[in-house]
Amino acid sequence: MTKIKYALIGFGGIAENRIAKEGFACDKNRFNGLENAELIGAFDLNAARREAAEALNLKWYASVDELLADNSIDAVFVATNNLTHAELAIKAMNAKKHVIVEKPLATSIEDAEKMIECAKKNNVSLTVDHMMVYNAWTQKAKTMVAENALGAINDCCFHMEFACGYTEAEAKSWRCSNIKEMGGPIGDVASHCFYVSEYIFNDVITEVAAVYLPKLMSIKAEDGAYIKFKMSSGLSGSVKVAFSERRGGLGGTISNLGYEIYGDQAVLRNYGGMFQLSGHPDEPVKIRMEKDVCGEVETIKITEIANIYQQLIENHAKSVKTGNYLNAEDALHNLQLCEASHKSAQNNGEVVVIS
Repeated sequence: MTKIKYALIGFGGIAENRIAKEGFACDKNRFNGLENAELIGAFDLNAARREAAEALNLKWYASVDELLADNSIDAVFVATNNLTHAELAIKAMNAKKHVIVEKPLATSIEDAEKMIECAKKNNVSLTVDHMMVYNAWTQKAKTMVAENALGAINDCCFHMEFACGYTEAEAKSWRCSNIKEMGGPIGDVASHCFYVSEYIFNDVITEVAAVYLPKLMSIKAEDGAYIKFKMSSGLSGSVKVAFSERRGGLGGTISNLGYEIYGDQAVLRNYGGMFQLSGHPDEPVKIRMEKDVCGEVETIKITEIANIYQQLIENHAKSVKTGNYLNAEDALHNLQLCEASHKSAQNNGEVVVIS
């Protein structure tokens, strides 16, 4: 079978620079083409984005309906604002298109369930952009945990803390002003922490207990949250997310986006692995990971990396080619964890069990 042909619905900055240029390898100066997928078109409500799309040799569609009516398109990548994910994905699946949705899958559990049911009804592959599991250092962490390289693990912490909302423009953005669009640190970034932790430990989070950080920022969303979680195995850990932490600058901010895994023989510390970076030499901050054995620190060397967005897209394209369709149930679970964290924080940190 030839490559699966995709079109982007939504062509903002992230869609152009991360999904198109990196994920679909449209930046020919940095990447070769993908083995199983090809981006051939795009649409955005902002017609001014047409020039940027055509600069990447993409066909520009005048409307979503025109795009979905094109029989040469096998699949779409929905990269619009969060509130429209469900509507557009369902419309695409009803047009028999396979779908990747930018995180989050939807902004409500009800809509996510409708999307999963729609994928089953139309026999199409549906997944969400949980790209951070394809980070080479995180994949190595998963292997080290499985091989007991840290000894018996009894704790872990995943954190994404940075400054967002101190300027007027940031405060008005959906991330800081619109909880319904999954704005706020829990919906925006704790979601990443949840699925990465489950990937590393090959386990599922079954309980959360959360509290909001002190409300000191002039934003409508929460300033941040501290979340304790428990997995089905009994392993407990924590998630720390915030929009209130300045962290010095770019280097301090990105290196803070990582995790620690605590075993009785060693600690594994990751710096910068929970971000949009893949580890390419031309990226602004270098990802690193260290194994600490009572103060004796070993830098974990990674010899081969792959672009995290490319791996996500290839995985979806392969599912289409083989007929082993993805169902996005992990993304539904992720929404449940975010909702449960808010529920807990709004009820004095009570433990919320995820069914």
